[in-house]
Amino acid sequence: MNSTLPNRGSNIPYTFDPGNNASVDVGIVSPANTTQDRLVVGVDFGTTYSGVAAVYSATPDDIDIIKTWPSGNGITSDKVPTEIGYSEIPSSHGSSSSLGPTGKAAQNIKWGFQFKPEETRLRCIKLFLDRNQKLPHFVSPLETAAQLRKFDKTVMQAVSDYLAQIYKHTMETLTRRYGETFISLTKVEFVLTVPAVWSDSAKDATLKAAEKAGMGKKHELKLISEPEAAAVYTLKAIQPSHLKVGDNIIVCDAGGGTVDLIAYRITQLHPLRVEESAVDHVKKRIGSERYNWMREKKAKTWNMGMKYFEESVKRNFNEEEHSEVNIPFPGLPDDEEAGLDSGFLVMSAEEVKALFDPVIEEVIHLVEGQVYSIRAKGGFVCGIVLVGGFGQSNYLYSRMKSHFNSAPPPPYTERPTHAIALSASQSVEIYQPIHAWTAVVRGAVLRGLEGNMVISRRSRWHYGTSYATVFDDTKHPMSDRYWSPLWERWMVSDRMQWHIAKGAQVSESRPISFHYTRNFRPGQSLIVEDDLIACDADVAPESFQKGLINVCTLTTDLNTVPKSLFTRLTTTKGVEFENLDFTLDMRCQSAGLVFELRVDGHPTPMFGILVHTAPTEPTRSSSLDDLVFGIRNFVYSESAKHQGLTKPEQGN
Repeated sequence: MNSTLPNRGSNIPYTFDPGNNASVDVGIVSPANTTQDRLVVGVDFGTTYSGVAAVYSATPDDIDIIKTWPSGNGITSDKVPTEIGYSEIPSSHGSSSSLGPTGKAAQNIKWGFQFKPEETRLRCIKLFLDRNQKLPHFVSPLETAAQLRKFDKTVMQAVSDYLAQIYKHTMETLTRRYGETFISLTKVEFVLTVPAVWSDSAKDATLKAAEKAGMGKKHELKLISEPEAAAVYTLKAIQPSHLKVGDNIIVCDAGGGTVDLIAYRITQLHPLRVEESAVDHVKKRIGSERYNWMREKKAKTWNMGMKYFEESVKRNFNEEEHSEVNIPFPGLPDDEEAGLDSGFLVMSAEEVKALFDPVIEEVIHLVEGQVYSIRAKGGFVCGIVLVGGFGQSNYLYSRMKSHFNSAPPPPYTERPTHAIALSASQSVEIYQPIHAWTAVVRGAVLRGLEGNMVISRRSRWHYGTSYATVFDDTKHPMSDRYWSPLWERWMVSDRMQWHIAKGAQVSESRPISFHYTRNFRPGQSLIVEDDLIACDADVAPESFQKGLINVCTLTTDLNTVPKSLFTRLTTTKGVEFENLDFTLDMRCQSAGLVFELRVDGHPTPMFGILVHTAPTEPTRSSSLDDLVFGIRNFVYSESAKHQGLTKPEQGN
């Protein structure tokens, strides 16, 4: 085999010392640079609604939530609809539309609250970034594709356009709040939230869209998973005095489309289908013919009813206070049998409960499983915190409290015994923070301001790269060997080096180092690729084999490395080539992996990581225990430290 051809395992690693990747405890890490005045802006780019929060570093407790939005009619809202639409700008000269600078028809953008009920718009566009995500019933992929095609847009461009509107409005609001001089002199940092189960490519696309929207260069933007952001805010907000080291707080993030359970980690992701149940109920009550007529001809009526259900019934319903609920559907004729009276659909408390109960029972079941899991390991669950849109629900709170808080709580001055911890009757307090709906975006700004709250994560998979090494007939099959004309010896490729073992703890503050040596013939490209590979088996194989998962491809541009750092070598046949030893340092973050290229112990200034290959199967877990969340471009500072390890005796 010609060693200059790209093949799996063309790198020779240095000796890897797993002892350098030590475990650490959970706590709060402050960033290195906390003295610089800066504005941290958190953006919760949600499926149905998006929110923005900002905080000035000098007043960290004063978190501002943007509540006023274009065309909001003076009504304040903690969030804005994640909706965007396009229309062609009419020409002033009589033609159908005016032309933009590119020669295409100029377009007008509407977003958020700017739509009339009957106007077409793109909804839940975020979900189209990840092919694994299920679309809600009210979003048609065909209609979405038609709208994008009509205005010559891609999903990425539509997301970028929406984030650009968010960015523009945010900066205008901050300028009014702090003044133009202050904004011009103060660094503004953006932190974006992403779903924990977002694919690597979807996270990369989100970063690219945010960069194009003006929120900063990709290497300056920070990502945090939505459930971890909720946990960051929650643990800071409630601060119950009886919390002790070793206690467990479960955060139940019940949002617009999912339920996330967090106990210092995400454990479950299950669909939340309250809205779909409501649609089915209305359709059943008024009949398919009238339902279809209202959806097609009376869009304003339909949207008003669903808006009321989302903002009032879903959050405020309480069976002890409401004997019935009246949902407005103005314009619909009275129908006593269907329950339509004076433009309202009358629902009894029992009918509303019938919509909520299946979802709430599932939430209780999931939380109960997590509580039992913690107790089975000797842990003590002292509280369950409800956040998210549905987390504000009075009915959810009362049901959770009734189920988990039926027994009197144990004295807080005593640590529970293992037997008490496993007791089914043990009471668990239920917390419902005041700002449950904005917990994610508040957590995002706290993460950007104070640094990472989760210091260590446990890997559920092995992660490694393949390499080539000198052939050893006592270890390697004869059929695997090939002759390397550069090293002038028999070699074998596809050997696996596992940099992170399954079950190992990894720290964001301590990098995992990948050490390589690579050869280049004169004129050969200095852009090299390496696959990051994962293995779910308990014992990882020594060589690459079927069933291993290609997480992504790391593309390294070595053109920026000074030529003086390359070693020039010559074979016995007079063939000249260059050799370079280099290191990739990998750090685990909440929603991504950050890589740094080092040569001779020094970081290089221009190093890119590009996601070329999606996982061959969807990432199966959404846990903070899981290491690989995403890959992103990064320009590296000079402050990182180099860990010197032993160089191998042979190279490729």
